[in-house]
Amino acid sequence: MKYGYYPGCSLLSSAKEYDASLRLSFAELGIELVELEDWNCCGAVHGEGKGVIALPARNLALAEVQGLDTIIAPCSGCYRNLRRASQAVEKDKATRQMVNESLAEGLQLKGNIRVLHPLYVLLQEYGLEQVKQRVTHPLKGMKVAAYYGCMLTRPKDEFDSTERPQGLDDFLDVLGAEPVDYPFKAKCCGGALAISHSGVTAKLTGKVLDSAKTAGADAVTLACPMCHTALDLYQSKAEAAVGHDLDLPVLYFTQLLGLALGIEASRLGFKRHIVSPARLGL
Repeated sequence: MKYGYYPGCSLLSSAKEYDASLRLSFAELGIELVELEDWNCCGAVHGEGKGVIALPARNLALAEVQGLDTIIAPCSGCYRNLRRASQAVEKDKATRQMVNESLAEGLQLKGNIRVLHPLYVLLQEYGLEQVKQRVTHPLKGMKVAAYYGCMLTRPKDEFDSTERPQGLDDFLDVLGAEPVDYPFKAKCCGGALAISHSGVTAKLTGKVLDSAKTAGADAVTLACPMCHTALDLYQSKAEAAVGHDLDLPVLYFTQLLGLALGIEASRLGFKRHIVSPARLGL
């Protein structure tokens, strides 16, 4: 299996542990990732006018030049932006023309490029049964709350449910962990407001983490660098917002996958987290 790989800005900076654990675990599964050459920012959470589509669409054109028909985007925000651009140019000729007119000379988007989140690759293309067969170190006794956030499950036609998704829970079960159900698994953490309205982020994050802890979780797992910043880096502010300690390690799902595949914990970036997962034996 071979896919184009779009790391995005976060995975090469604040979320290096996500990048490392994804590359290591996918290599262990035999999934080849080819990083896009000369990729650019997808526009993150802000943008106006043509750039909302043209910026992420340039990465689609780069994939086409490299002979790749599918891009993996690990950041939920990048996934949403690239997939939105992919759908837009596929459905509307005028949008495709606008994109191509915006691109540098010699770069044109002629075909249609699929955009997938790595979790969807494991769930829908590689298959959970194959993942289960490769697990050598099941995560027995670890109670984990799957956090989807508000972008991973959208656009809604790509996942099971925008409000009560189950895929990441099923993935945890295959790894041998105990999925913890809780009502805030698909609620917004306010990550996009962390700088401009940090108080709002603290309140929203506090509700998510408190909900997971009340349900009995030992840790939270997720698939988005922005969500990770809110739940991990802002956890002390979230504790102040809810009025009590939370102390919930927040781990990328690829780190848990790496552990279950037998990859050494020291290679998976656990020491980069603000809330230490040491009490989990990591």
